[in-house]
Amino acid sequence: MSARLASLGRLIDRTAQLDFTFDGKPMQGFAGDTLASALLANDQVLVGRSFKYHRPRGIVASGAEEPNALVNMGEGGRFEPNQRATTTELFGGLKARSQNHWPSLEFDVGQVNAYLSRFLPAGFYYKMFLHPRSFWKHVYEPFIRQSAGLGQAPKARDADTYEHFHVHTDVVVAGGGIAGLIAAKAAAQTGAKVLVLEQTAHWGGRAPVDGGRIDGWPVDRFVERLVKELEGLANVTLRTRCMVSGLYDHGYVLGYERVADHTPGAKGPRHRLWRIRAKQVVVATGAIERPLAFAGNDVPGVMLASAVRDYAVNWGVAVGERLVVATNNDDAYRTAIILKQAGVDVLRILDARESGGGALMEEARRLGIRIDCGRGVGKISGGKRVKAVQICPQEGAGGVLEEVACDAVAMSGGWSPVVHLWSHCGGKLVWDADRAMFRPDAARAPTGADGTAMAVAAGSANGEMALDEIAASAFAAGRQAAQAAGFKLKKASAVSAVPVQENALHPVWMMPARARVGLRAKAWLDFQNDVKVSDVQLAAREGYESVEHTKRYTTLGMATDQGKLSNINGLAVLADALGAPIPVVGTTTFRPPYTPISMGSIGGEARGEVFQPLRRTPMHGWHESHGADWEPVGHWRRPFAYVRSGEDVHQAVTREVKNVRQAVGLLDASTLGKLLVKGPDAGRFLDMLYTNMMSTLKPGKCRYGLMCNENGFLIDDGVVARIDEETFLCHTTTGGADRIHAHMEEWLQTEWWDWKVYTANLTEQYAQIAVVGPKARAVLEKLGGMDVSKEAFPFMDWKEGALGNFQARVFRISFSGELSYEIAVPASQGLAFWEALMAAGEEFGIMPYGTETLHVLRAEKGFIMIGDETDGTVIPQDLGLGWAISKKKDDYLGKRAQERSHMADPERWKLVGLETVDGSVLPDGAYAVAEGVNENGQKNTQGRVTSTYYSPTLDRGIAMGLVHRGPDRMGEVISFPGTDGKVYEARIVDPVVYDKDGEKQNV
Repeated sequence: MSARLASLGRLIDRTAQLDFTFDGKPMQGFAGDTLASALLANDQVLVGRSFKYHRPRGIVASGAEEPNALVNMGEGGRFEPNQRATTTELFGGLKARSQNHWPSLEFDVGQVNAYLSRFLPAGFYYKMFLHPRSFWKHVYEPFIRQSAGLGQAPKARDADTYEHFHVHTDVVVAGGGIAGLIAAKAAAQTGAKVLVLEQTAHWGGRAPVDGGRIDGWPVDRFVERLVKELEGLANVTLRTRCMVSGLYDHGYVLGYERVADHTPGAKGPRHRLWRIRAKQVVVATGAIERPLAFAGNDVPGVMLASAVRDYAVNWGVAVGERLVVATNNDDAYRTAIILKQAGVDVLRILDARESGGGALMEEARRLGIRIDCGRGVGKISGGKRVKAVQICPQEGAGGVLEEVACDAVAMSGGWSPVVHLWSHCGGKLVWDADRAMFRPDAARAPTGADGTAMAVAAGSANGEMALDEIAASAFAAGRQAAQAAGFKLKKASAVSAVPVQENALHPVWMMPARARVGLRAKAWLDFQNDVKVSDVQLAAREGYESVEHTKRYTTLGMATDQGKLSNINGLAVLADALGAPIPVVGTTTFRPPYTPISMGSIGGEARGEVFQPLRRTPMHGWHESHGADWEPVGHWRRPFAYVRSGEDVHQAVTREVKNVRQAVGLLDASTLGKLLVKGPDAGRFLDMLYTNMMSTLKPGKCRYGLMCNENGFLIDDGVVARIDEETFLCHTTTGGADRIHAHMEEWLQTEWWDWKVYTANLTEQYAQIAVVGPKARAVLEKLGGMDVSKEAFPFMDWKEGALGNFQARVFRISFSGELSYEIAVPASQGLAFWEALMAAGEEFGIMPYGTETLHVLRAEKGFIMIGDETDGTVIPQDLGLGWAISKKKDDYLGKRAQERSHMADPERWKLVGLETVDGSVLPDGAYAVAEGVNENGQKNTQGRVTSTYYSPTLDRGIAMGLVHRGPDRMGEVISFPGTDGKVYEARIVDPVVYDKDGEKQNV
């Protein structure tokens, strides 16, 4: 039975009792407890059910590696599923519920799966769900959907807030244990700015539990003194409850701080995400104890020896009254000694080694603890709680020697360094056969942009398990990190610790070493996902030789703990089954985050109205006060039309179109992407990005360009202006600015990394205004300054100079087919320039126009719009834009893809104009029907409408569409059934229905 120990409990305050509930049952704990320690103190050993077989599950660990004790916690806006009881700090009023069972934790119908386990082996889903196919929809899918997941999804709106921090520092120390603190001090002594992040609420890690002496002080006192010293240093920042979640390229570190999980409802954010740039990282993340694989090792009451020790020392909890310890190393003896001294009946230490341990073994013997060397666990008896241990020879097939009644088992299979952060950014590992662990390879550390190491491992994260080794390693790591960050080393005294003589462990991956098949089938590797030793052995027999394939076939390490307890044991079992050395089999890939982080912290302040902040141009307020009917375009809001009193939106668009064609209109084009591309290789780079040639463009000239992805499909278009020999300004669509900038950077960083090119997104730095219509030149001439005559300023040129009182960059380009100037001024002057244009154009009948008028004007000219005429499957050739594909270039993104037979197929749908027989407007997106039906019994189609409008200029409907072999079928009439029941007849015509020869834009 679990109970509180009067003599232990260094982290709890017994004067501060806290009330909480578990599955509605009232319980009590103390301030300083975790939910796990409080549950054990209340003798709540059964805490959940496993995912696949719904087997009873108890607490196994004491930290973030816990696979079983996941609970639904809180209510309403603070409800959150899958919270680890071992990392949840207890607070008054906490309400926790177990999960993954029905109707109750004690009696779960899902446990029937355990009795069907022989029919549900590893990979059964790959075999079972294929045949018969008709079963999938009606039998398999509903069953799987009902079974998927562990906790419940929250339904109420999150009541808490979250935030992001951005920090630059010299050295980040990941981990606030002995190694992290010593490394932090060593780095800080050089003058480096140091940030120390510790995921728990306490400093010192395991050392205060395990004991020992450093610099003559007991470990716990040494930690207190060192923390106080670090707190007094101006160049050191300490944070508890803050985990280093991931390590990325160029010294980018992601920290996850649980600010108020232990004080729900407190003022301020609940979680905080730290976005850190560091010159160097010290990985002092410690090590995780491995479980042992033996039959029944998943029965509640079987725990890691280190966790049993933690619950006793930190929280004064004895996990049982009669304890058996099973180990292959000396460290587990510490658990037996501490529990024995606290009054717990330690019945036996089963040491798999024939000769046993060193000094700790002798101390255990002096306390009267019986030690059986060369022994292992044959089987655990019990269902919802440990009842007995069957003891067997370790080197054998599992013959039972005796059975010992007990209520708890502490197991230890050795320790594995926490190498996740080291591996996140390319750090390599080496197999240490003497200690049976993967440890960081210092010769292949994570590297920064310049190829030098950006991380150093310290302490047990580096495979150093003895206290003196940890101290020496940490001191050296801190100094190394500071020196690599650019600081000169100063004379400093190393830390000294008193070593404890320990014998080497004996690698044990199964108990007994040659367990019978039946025992292997009940020896568990992944407790949450119910993966057994026999499952991994089956995967090996079925040809899954790669550890990554085995992981996915068996789901080993795919639970919420991401294999922290199971992966090393699993790959060792796989290696044994394949007859291959462990380092040859290798490890699975370590990916961030180290443990799950909340969705709220990822979003930060981006929620509600600021989830996707609206972008507004400098003229937004003017538009709003002049009747703008808003349209969302990407993150922007653009005027759809300017509605005047007494008219509707359709009438407003008609008025605006006629005014542009007859007089002059003003368009806010500030939202168009403006990407600066600069450098000696800029022309070469743009030649690869665009289908046409950009390197031959002369300064002062503009060129329309098309951009495709590597699959050949059109992704953006726009005008490119050459500023000087090394500088280009690329205009993109409104929604394409961020996307195309990222596209450019991806190719620069991953493919053409050695090209000398710099890109910058200048979209919001400039206001851009289009002055469009026959009287556009007159408006600019009235402003004065720049010569905008046809002779001085021909079509597709650009100039920089004065317009009135404004310095501007003017582009002689047109998206309307009319005389047009697009003028860019600094964003701060955008509104003033707009108002100046409105004033200058008053006598010429100037009017602002919106995006719908823009669309009508461009459709009359047959100009395409990305997102209307394109859908991710369209190539330039489909749109009649072959003229914009250079015949001089050897290559560009998408060229080879466009040469595939399907892309060059004459039977493709191609762009045409569509003119309804009766002059009506075609429905947007309507499909043209063809003879026959397809495999689904639906009518065949031969085309679709991509853009459709009423044209005030022509007083009839106009449209463009993609039609099967469209350009070859001019004059043919095809049918478009509408959703209104009407069938629209439309004639295939030229897409250009206004000013075919372009005389108006060249005037």
